Amino acid sequence: MNNKFDALKDDDSGDHEQDQGSPKDSEKEKSEDDDKEQNSTRKKMVIPGVGEHPLQYNYTFWYSRRNPGRPASTQSYEQNIKQIGSFASVEQFWRFYSHMIRPGDLTGHSDFHLFKEGIKPMWEDDANKMGGKWIIRLRKGLASRCWENLILAMLGEQFMVGEEICGAVVSVRFQEDIISIWNKTASDQATTARIRDTLRRVLNLPPNTIMEYKTHTDSIKYKESPPSLLFHLSWHAACTPSWLTTRRSKAATPPDHSKGRCIFAVGNCTL
Repeated sequence: MNNKFDALKDDDSGDHEQDQGSPKDSEKEKSEDDDKEQNSTRKKMVIPGVGEHPLQYNYTFWYSRRNPGRPASTQSYEQNIKQIGSFASVEQFWRFYSHMIRPGDLTGHSDFHLFKEGIKPMWEDDANKMGGKWIIRLRKGLASRCWENLILAMLGEQFMVGEEICGAVVSVRFQEDIISIWNKTASDQATTARIRDTLRRVLNLPPNTIMEYKTHTDSIKYKESPPSLLFHLSWHAACTPSWLTTRRSKAATPPDHSKGRCIFAVGNCTL
């Protein structure tokens, strides 16, 4: 789907009126233009129409699909992500959303991403690299409803964490579906806990739902690990703060590090 909303274009009038300027002036102007372009990375590129209801932030829909198998490289993954379009108002959102296939009707390894404008749905993006995501695995048949509830809560600022929210993803797989919400600062325990609690509420999750928090730095490390590596360090189980993983509705308690013991998984064995 093409973006139905024209992006605001930078006003370059005046840059072309002094064609006879000195090379030094030209270099200065080029440097200033580069600075402006860099500083405008996060600027809004679409605006609400007349009489429309503006959102707190602009957002962009993305779509990706890949064949199952070995993980894609960063470059191929970035090339595989297709931008659907951006919106700045409630009305513009519904114009996109009402014409999009629902996640439950997607097949194979397909993903919808909804991120704030200027943020790519990649771990390596500057806005994401120090953050993480809450992950919920769903049985088949629930993805469409949960995805809609999640993005409406995000657009409506129900998470109440300011600029911490980066975006949300729904991933359709063969045996299950996965939804996640990304935030900027993985080390901010209070904010991450608030996102978790709000997510549980807006999705009306049962008390025994497993919610996992995963940092993007960990995801990058695992992606870059050699394929022949047969064991991994289970930080979520014993070596990371327990607030990163919440199981059931019980409050998390700090792990016991008194023996300095970590858990290694080798194949199906635990050491």
